[in-house]
Amino acid sequence: MHFTTSSAVVLGFAVLGSSHMMMTTPIPYGKATLTNSPLDAAGADFPCKQRSGVYDAQGASNPMALGSTQPLKFIGGATHGGGSCQISITYDKAPSKSSKFKVIHSIIGGCPIQGVSGNNGESASSPDPSTYSFKIPSTLPTGDATLAWTWFNKIGNREMYMNCAPVTLTGASAKRDEEGLEGRNATQLVQRDQAAFDALPDMFVANIEGAGVGCRTGVSMDTIFPNPGDSVESLGGATKTDAGPPIGCSTAAGGAAPSGGSSSGATTSASSAPTSRLLLAPAASSSLPGGVFANQPGGSSAASAAPTAAPAASSAPAASEASPAASQPAATQASSAATPASTGTTGSGSAMAAGAACAPEGTWNCIGGTQFQQCASGVWSAAQPVAGGTTCTAGQSASLGVKAVGAKRALRKFPRRALMPQGFHA
Repeated sequence: MHFTTSSAVVLGFAVLGSSHMMMTTPIPYGKATLTNSPLDAAGADFPCKQRSGVYDAQGASNPMALGSTQPLKFIGGATHGGGSCQISITYDKAPSKSSKFKVIHSIIGGCPIQGVSGNNGESASSPDPSTYSFKIPSTLPTGDATLAWTWFNKIGNREMYMNCAPVTLTGASAKRDEEGLEGRNATQLVQRDQAAFDALPDMFVANIEGAGVGCRTGVSMDTIFPNPGDSVESLGGATKTDAGPPIGCSTAAGGAAPSGGSSSGATTSASSAPTSRLLLAPAASSSLPGGVFANQPGGSSAASAAPTAAPAASSAPAASEASPAASQPAATQASSAATPASTGTTGSGSAMAAGAACAPEGTWNCIGGTQFQQCASGVWSAAQPVAGGTTCTAGQSASLGVKAVGAKRALRKFPRRALMPQGFHA
């Protein structure tokens, strides 16, 4: 039996497409149901390979301290000659198409394997001999988040791979003491950390429907990302002939989430902006729940009674970061009428449906004194619990009145735009 050169090439590409790669460290969401295939070409399973149980933690937590260096590992043999990868973060714990992923590390060439021109065997369960690392920026908000690994293969079909993992970002070794908290402006701390997140480049998206006007990566090339960020590795030994920018993609932003397709995965958040964490005045607690904002290394020492913090509603990204390709909340998730404007605390504090339209922007809604949500980007966020040992004043208002349980004085109020970093000027 004889093969022509063209036949061999076709067979080679068929082998390259038969099995792929999967992230093992950090431990991904829904590990039991995660496959090693690329994202659907129409974007139906974007982001994070939507499926039943997509965001089941299955024991994974992946704690990561700000400023720490973390390992990145894979399994699989179909390495497609390597390619380019990114590590991105969103504060949405169940990301949707409207979630905003921000890049913290880019690898141009040599990912997920170095020095291999094709595949590295055919076993889908073989550990990848190439391992990597990335650093968590020390300036980000702490709390629960989702980490994404994305890969654009060098050889084979033009595809995008994406695995997601739950992570808990914790403070660095230096903690703010109670005295320091009383002397600092909580709103400015929130704005500073949120602004650091918003300033990161958007995750690059290509090779799936809706990701820009014909946005695709070059054939047999290591993709040079339009906006890779400050943390970049070049591992492919790239030359002008085997590395290049994507084709037809916006150079002003990382890329846009696909608008086409549908998903059978779990219900996800309606907000397109990353969630942040409110820094509340100290409560009588010795625990450090996710959401405490910590100084960068070199700050004040820890106090015996650490402050607690409550998660806040999603905040809108800075207006200067917006681009025509920026993702928007799905229209089908908004209700037909916006919530009436409020000049003070109103109502009994009933929960509003997450994703329902609301106005005015920044309005707080305290639910029964134990939970709260905010009108952000024109829609209500999901309800979040207040910090342990505190309560809020039920109803909708321009500021969230929070006080310690049993205390005579209320803790500081957070104004309507407390989480709007675009209004903050250093």
